[in-house]
Amino acid sequence: MQNSNAKLSLTSRIFIGMIAGILIGFTLQLGNYLNGDLDFQVFSITFSTYGFFVEGIFHAGGKIFINALKMLVVPLVFVSLVCGTSSLSDPSKLGKLGGKSIALYMFTTFVAVTFAMTSALLFKPGAGFQAPSDTPEYVVKEAPSLVQVIIDMVPSNPISSMAEGQMIPIIVFAILFGISMSYAGEAGKRLSGFFNDLNEVIMKIVTIVMNFAPYGVFCLIAKLSATIEWEDIFAIGAYFFNVLIILILHAIIVYPLLLKLTTGLNPLILLSKLKEVAAFAFSSASSSATLPLTIATARQKLGVSRSVSSFTLPLGATINMDGTAIMQGIATVFIAQAYQVDLSTVDLLMVVLTATLASVGAAGVPGVGLILLAVVLQQVNLPVEGIALIIGIDRLLDMTRTVVNVTGDSTIATIVAKTEGELDEDIYHDRALAKQKSVVE
Repeated sequence: MQNSNAKLSLTSRIFIGMIAGILIGFTLQLGNYLNGDLDFQVFSITFSTYGFFVEGIFHAGGKIFINALKMLVVPLVFVSLVCGTSSLSDPSKLGKLGGKSIALYMFTTFVAVTFAMTSALLFKPGAGFQAPSDTPEYVVKEAPSLVQVIIDMVPSNPISSMAEGQMIPIIVFAILFGISMSYAGEAGKRLSGFFNDLNEVIMKIVTIVMNFAPYGVFCLIAKLSATIEWEDIFAIGAYFFNVLIILILHAIIVYPLLLKLTTGLNPLILLSKLKEVAAFAFSSASSSATLPLTIATARQKLGVSRSVSSFTLPLGATINMDGTAIMQGIATVFIAQAYQVDLSTVDLLMVVLTATLASVGAAGVPGVGLILLAVVLQQVNLPVEGIALIIGIDRLLDMTRTVVNVTGDSTIATIVAKTEGELDEDIYHDRALAKQKSVVE
């Protein structure tokens, strides 16, 4: 019989942290609105209550936790990918694995943006919304061209790429390094043992850092709840809920359907095992920061092999932007309707194509969707200033988009692993755990 006083699971503690963060954040915002910013003194030093907690404790706590996860991304991806590729009996298999992963990622992005634009054209979130004549100017950050993205895949300086956290160059260098180890004979075998040990140590660090996840999530959500601008959501509620609903439908219908059709696996098992990943993705709004937990979950709970998870998941965190594509599709139609611009069939097809290709060069960091949206708007001659209409509520939608992105990453990794014979179905179906329990009993 299980001990009723057993320690709460990490998932439960993360969700408790989220709920507590929401309640405390809203309380601080409401108190600040009703009573103004109250001051208090400690050792003759005057502190602002709202600023002390929101911009002080919550801001610092959230940032420290995000930095702790980001600290692990580069060493985890590099070491695990080196281990995975060096252990492949047939290195040529990597090309097939990569081609399948990229094809599936591009397919789901295409479906996402098409699905999103269809819904926006049907429900017309911008109908009746008048864009103000004094819309503030939105400064467009330059996005890299597709040609430049392809060139930058091969690092001129791998150490610099690691320092800057550029995933695709790191993946390319790690693959070359791992393949070279497999051909290096005894020297490669000795080095392989070192990297395998290093990989185990890094995974232990991931476990240690994740024990602090409930506190990090609490700080992140508390700050968001204390600073969110509700009037922005109410002003463009049709757009907000259009994006939110399509994001949810894409995650709970498109991915499970794709998994079931391609592998026959029960998608409900996958979704239930991604609860921790989804909770942290929502609070961090960063696919890259969530990557260590995504990889650990894929290996330990879904049964995805190291060679597949260490390649497919970092690649997905870089190029799989289904959530962003959904936002781009709906936002483009919304801005066109707000400015009373009719989009032709060619324009709509251009949006689908541009949004799909632009996702390849996107980095898994908060806010990248707005940069890519500027690229899409320019392609169909819509005013980039229209981004200012939706920027106020983008943070909340960005968090939801990240959940969709990491769910897609894990789904594609599971599909690739299953079709390549690299999925441990005992782990996926919890058979190994059931056997362990029966032996104990």
